Amino acid sequence: MRMLMIALLLGLSATAHAFELVPQRVADGVYALIGPTGGRTYDNHGLNANFGFVVTEQGVLLIDSGASRQGARILEAAVRQVTEQPIRWVVNTGSQDHRWLGNDYFAANGATLIALDRTVQTQRAYAVQHLDSLRRVLKERLDGTEPAYAAEPIDADEGRRVLGGVPVELHWYADAHFPGDVVVWLPEQRVLFSGDHIYVDRMLSVHPWGPAASWRKAYRAVRGIPAETIVPGHGAVTDWAQAQRDTGDYLDWLVNEVGTAAEDWEGLDATVQRLGDAEQWEYLDNFELLHRGNVSRVYVQFENGETGASR
Repeated sequence: MRMLMIALLLGLSATAHAFELVPQRVADGVYALIGPTGGRTYDNHGLNANFGFVVTEQGVLLIDSGASRQGARILEAAVRQVTEQPIRWVVNTGSQDHRWLGNDYFAANGATLIALDRTVQTQRAYAVQHLDSLRRVLKERLDGTEPAYAAEPIDADEGRRVLGGVPVELHWYADAHFPGDVVVWLPEQRVLFSGDHIYVDRMLSVHPWGPAASWRKAYRAVRGIPAETIVPGHGAVTDWAQAQRDTGDYLDWLVNEVGTAAEDWEGLDATVQRLGDAEQWEYLDNFELLHRGNVSRVYVQFENGETGASR
């Protein structure tokens, strides 16, 4: 009897501490799911990003599908806190793992996957790499996860759909955090799901395959969308003032400061040493973890001629 009680208590404790995402209403029928600003962990199921959903008369539109089948179920459970409507559509804003590796779960349950062709191409290119990397973090929680792609990707730089009576727009402007990243714009609600074009509260991460100059070009184009509410890729629901401060200004700083250093042949190590302790960005989460790496990668990008638009 004592062992049974211990087992029950352990089970209750595990349930009490289970990871969940809490829906945050941002407009009529539109909800954000705000993940933690830290890194991927076993406990957070790799859901260290933001997601969202739109409730329509004909079903639910989910924006991004999580990093695994288990992560997809967590997103589904969050939707169920608001509605019992089926998840009929899943839009992918990008090709990083937590944006799309839950696709298979939702497709198997009848959802239509929606993505631009350029996004699907990048998903295919990085699928194995991302699964291998996630396995080290999620362990058995990645079991059963299989890549699944939009069956009829949109062969254009934008896609306009009316889903359940709600106008939805996908826009690609230039490669950002990953090649093929898009934003989702809800013009009637004036809500922008920016995907990884915009980070707030935490430092963005520049990858070798995502030139900072191109990301800045994309961000500047997105900046023209007349959004009243922004659900960023990471961080709290926000507005253009904070998006500019935490993403736009930082991208400007990287491109201008590091780009000038590279053009002046300052040298990689000297540049990282000089710019690596930029106090004005210390307020962002993950500064110590990411900033010096960003400076280093942007320097190499300029060395390799990956300068994107004019500074």
